[in-house]
Amino acid sequence: MKKYFVYILLCFDGTYYVGITSRLVERIIEHKSGKHPESYTNSRRPVELVYYCEFNDVRIAIAKEKQIKKWSRAKKEALINGEFEKLPNLAKKQF
Repeated sequence: MKKYFVYILLCFDGTYYVGITSRLVERIIEHKSGKHPESYTNSRRPVELVYYCEFNDVRIAIAKEKQIKKWSRAKKEALINGEFEKLPNLAKKQF
């Protein structure tokens, strides 16, 4: 069964990059080496893998990647730090 990974990289400029791949190790090497000059991470190297999760269904992985990309920095950091109890409150808008 093929595996899919949603991952978060911490870029040199402090931003986060969220991606999806079926080849996690190879993809991280590509990010670190600058294999794709047009990519977001190329000018923000070095990058560090700070989070990943594994899926068996590519549709679920794609949906999770899209969901995480929309999250605030604070919510991404809670996920990265394993502070799952904070995620529901970080989803609420502050008025």
